[in-house]
Amino acid sequence: MADLEEQLKQSMGKRIRLIVTDGVFSMDGDIAPLPQIVDLAKKYDAFTFIDECHATGVFGVNGRGTPEYFGLEGKIDIINSTLGKALGGGTGGYTCASQEVVDVLSQKGRPYLFSNSIAPSVVGASLEVFKMLNESQDLIRNLHANTKLFRSQMKKAGFNILGHDDCPIDPVYLGDARLAAVIAEARIETFNIYVIGFSFPVVPKG
Repeated sequence: MADLEEQLKQSMGKRIRLIVTDGVFSMDGDIAPLPQIVDLAKKYDAFTFIDECHATGVFGVNGRGTPEYFGLEGKIDIINSTLGKALGGGTGGYTCASQEVVDVLSQKGRPYLFSNSIAPSVVGASLEVFKMLNESQDLIRNLHANTKLFRSQMKKAGFNILGHDDCPIDPVYLGDARLAAVIAEARIETFNIYVIGFSFPVVPKG
């Protein structure tokens, strides 16, 4: 946050400044400190943009992402997310913003202008998922319970689990590429649990 504030100070002469962040970081399970980011944006007259691909359908009481999780709904200028991942659609995504931003994207956004639209079946399924999230908190509560159970028991077993304790992205830090590959393979063969071992260059060495 100190570095972000310094960047905002140095760019005071610019007409438009945009703070861009993930809501949830996919590789390490960290959550962006949105309250501090929003405070700095307001202090230095900057806009905020968050990528919610790993938070939509997962964070917040109703699965509406990190703004809901932090009580900041309506405080983020641009939200970008996917209909895949937690929503299960597999393809497509969306941007939520002011009408002015949406109009610019409609006129200037190459992926919007030069791509086929997503399949009607995906649209229908995605709308149904949003409806399900609005009607019941059972899926979110179950996910949170499983997250806490997995994280607590893995730590109890001696594993180093990275990221925020509320995050269902639970990186198991081993520090050795070969060991990660062996353990991932064993999970699949022994327990039929699909696990992927990440190593350099996907993650830093070590």
